[in-house]
Amino acid sequence: MFPGIIGKKIGMTQLFQESGETVAVTAIQAGPSVVTQIKSRDRDGYDAIQMGFIENAVKQSQLSSPEEGHLRGLENVCYLREFRIDPDFIGISSVKRGDKVDVGFLKRGDLVNVTGFSKGRGFAGVVKRHHFAGGPKTHGQTDRHRAPGSIGATTFPGRVLKGKRMAGHMGNRKVTARNLEVIQADPERKLLLVKGAIPGANGGLLVIEKVR
Repeated sequence: MFPGIIGKKIGMTQLFQESGETVAVTAIQAGPSVVTQIKSRDRDGYDAIQMGFIENAVKQSQLSSPEEGHLRGLENVCYLREFRIDPDFIGISSVKRGDKVDVGFLKRGDLVNVTGFSKGRGFAGVVKRHHFAGGPKTHGQTDRHRAPGSIGATTFPGRVLKGKRMAGHMGNRKVTARNLEVIQADPERKLLLVKGAIPGANGGLLVIEKVR
């Protein structure tokens, strides 16, 4: 029993249910992952299982000396992530460094939280970033169609308040899609299908945590 697994987003598709209903699903390459470290409250101050994503493209020469020492005996490991666990987590005593993790601990109907980084949109204006309506397109307006408009607060307090919705960097933020239903878990193909959309572009790294 594991608290979660590391994966990569493949893309979206749809499945037909026995009732004939179509369900939009996201396909995830879930694993293979390997346990790289067991953290305990006595030694590290908190309880957690550290996992690494196994990818054949990773070479030992790409690792720094600390990384090589930390991952000694484990091949083709990258993208380390931690899964916090409760002290009374069931099965923690049987988990050891080097254990391989697949999607076998998930089954149809389970709920998972999927965390990834949303697509980066660069610098965006208020119309794209905050869905502002923009200014009027007639009555003498010139090049003001997508402008934010006034941002002042009159005499008091005489400054722009913090948190004002303005243009700025959009996307590339850590986002968690919660309580997604598992439609299919296939350990042989390392494939996980979850209902609905998840954050990030195709090929993006994901952390899948089972909702206990």
